[in-house]
Amino acid sequence: MISPLLTDLYQLTMAYGYWKLGIHDREAVFHIIFRKNPFKNNYAIACGLADIIDFLKAFHFSEEDLAYLKTLTTPNGQALFSSEFLDYLKNLRLTCDIDAIPEGTVVFPHEPLIRVKGPLLQGQLLESTLLNIINFQTLIATKASRVARAAQGDTVLEFGMRRAQGPDGAMSASRAAYIGGCDATSNVLAGQRYDIPVRGTHAHSWVTVFPDEMTAFKAYADVMPDNCALLVDTYDTVQGVNNAIAIGNELKKKGKELWGVRLDSGDLAALSIKARKLLDDAGFTDTKIIASNSLDEYVIEKLKQQKAPITVWGVGTHLVTAYDHPALDGVYKLSALRDEKGQWQYKLKLSEQAVKVSNPGIYQVRRYFDNEKLGVDVMYDVELGIPEMPEFVSLESPHTFSKLSEKKSHQDLLQPIFQKGKLIYPDVSIHEIRENAIQNVKQFYNKENDHYAVGLEKKLHELKQRLILEVSAKNHG
Repeated sequence: MISPLLTDLYQLTMAYGYWKLGIHDREAVFHIIFRKNPFKNNYAIACGLADIIDFLKAFHFSEEDLAYLKTLTTPNGQALFSSEFLDYLKNLRLTCDIDAIPEGTVVFPHEPLIRVKGPLLQGQLLESTLLNIINFQTLIATKASRVARAAQGDTVLEFGMRRAQGPDGAMSASRAAYIGGCDATSNVLAGQRYDIPVRGTHAHSWVTVFPDEMTAFKAYADVMPDNCALLVDTYDTVQGVNNAIAIGNELKKKGKELWGVRLDSGDLAALSIKARKLLDDAGFTDTKIIASNSLDEYVIEKLKQQKAPITVWGVGTHLVTAYDHPALDGVYKLSALRDEKGQWQYKLKLSEQAVKVSNPGIYQVRRYFDNEKLGVDVMYDVELGIPEMPEFVSLESPHTFSKLSEKKSHQDLLQPIFQKGKLIYPDVSIHEIRENAIQNVKQFYNKENDHYAVGLEKKLHELKQRLILEVSAKNHG
């Protein structure tokens, strides 16, 4: 269970301010969006919702949490929070409506992954935790999707636990990597907790425990005759393959098989080609070649181009740490707030950088399809509505209007998760989520090009432009 103290202090100080000013129960709307696809990719994979659901289901401040908050002081030694506020937090329970794009869905910059609608104070308190969960898992799921695409249907194993960013990072990464397209993990706890298949061979230490490599291989085959994959590069890779073949012949006599040989260093293209020839010549055409040496999608693509006969890829550090793009720039923005009269006041944040100007309103994403292909995503305000054949402005070309030329099948991506704090979303297995991700990526690439249009519906765009002028004038005298 995640404590609500997994947050930034300013969330609590702002919540305290709302409470003291008597505006804490004003209805507000917040959205989580990210501004740029990670890894110079052309899509991302939404991930992390299940952990968010677990957090929200149990959301409350424990006696231990409140006792800690009571110890916090201001720079001049005064209590940071009043006892009355802590009493309020003690009885606080979630009453928000939470809508989210289901995990495993292909998503794009500026689309709301999550919408939070409810009391201002509650929405504020959820920000940091929700971002922490969704940013990291979306990042890793996207990286895993890229790796799986590079592998072109080969088996991909996530081997990153020992290099992950602590135990929490390892668990989240294993889950997200499986959703993104990996077939299994080496992380046994992730296997237990998330029902992810687990796979593994042995380390160099096994080989060095024994007097020589052949003795080590024979011992491992005796212990694991039905799961025999041998790491062949402890001393000399080619000799290691020959030793593995000798063990494979012994296994055949027992009605067993040599499942695979693993390469963990050296020129993987050249060594895998040599290993494949040795194995095939010895009659081990079904024995797999596994590679696991600082792999990522770029290395896998290069090895594919070199015709390396590797069919199982163990990907670790570069996957679970998102090595080349260490953070998703997800943000959480207030977009609407009811005033004293109960009327919605739409909000936005201005910036000298156009990409950082937030969208106002209570918005949804409608995805249109061209048969089995993804067509276009249009963001619209649920209060303003959307016509059957909407006009929209591309986020990349804000002065160019487009319009659907014909009616198309569509779906709204944000789905109800909690209503008034009560979970209404059905339980979905991690395997269903993974399959959804794989199919979504296929739909995305089943197009004439890899570019995808995302736009603001015309009425929402016009509202945004009007608010930009109003807010700018109001704040610049």
